[in-house]
Amino acid sequence: MKTARILLFCVLGLAGAYALYLRSATHRNGNRLFYRDGRPNLAGRAAGRAWAFAGGLGLGPSSLVALETTGHRSGRVSSIPIVLGEYQGERYVVSMLGERSPWVRNVRAAGGRAVIRHGRRREVRQLEVPPDRRAPVIKAYLERAIGARPHIPVDHSAPVEKFEPIAAEYPVFRIEA
Repeated sequence: MKTARILLFCVLGLAGAYALYLRSATHRNGNRLFYRDGRPNLAGRAAGRAWAFAGGLGLGPSSLVALETTGHRSGRVSSIPIVLGEYQGERYVVSMLGERSPWVRNVRAAGGRAVIRHGRRREVRQLEVPPDRRAPVIKAYLERAIGARPHIPVDHSAPVEKFEPIAAEYPVFRIEA
């Protein structure tokens, strides 16, 4: 019982610290605490593992999930935290780091097959959205995924037309169960 209280205190403390970080200039100016040159640094990888673990257990909102992909070269299963976007009743996954994200290559190599965990494990198929249809999905995604906002160079409150020039740079996948 005491261990559970300590764990809960730690989780709440980390969540509070993260909430303060999200309001800071460091976050607004490119998320430099966790990312360097568009790639997660040591702190970013550690935070990613923690969020993937929490999302996989079903902690947090239903939009926070762990995405498991199989490495296209290594064959190893890796898990990353993902915020599911929603647009017109469909669920989507958006790569906030663009084409360079390893999970994007893994999903493409696996023919769209992946696993989403949020309390339970579900095998899904992800269908890539053509670049000319991505803009409204990316905008809707940024309304929900606050942590992704510094990585996409268009303000989340901008009209959809502002997202069209950058849409081809950010892969979007529609999720089929």
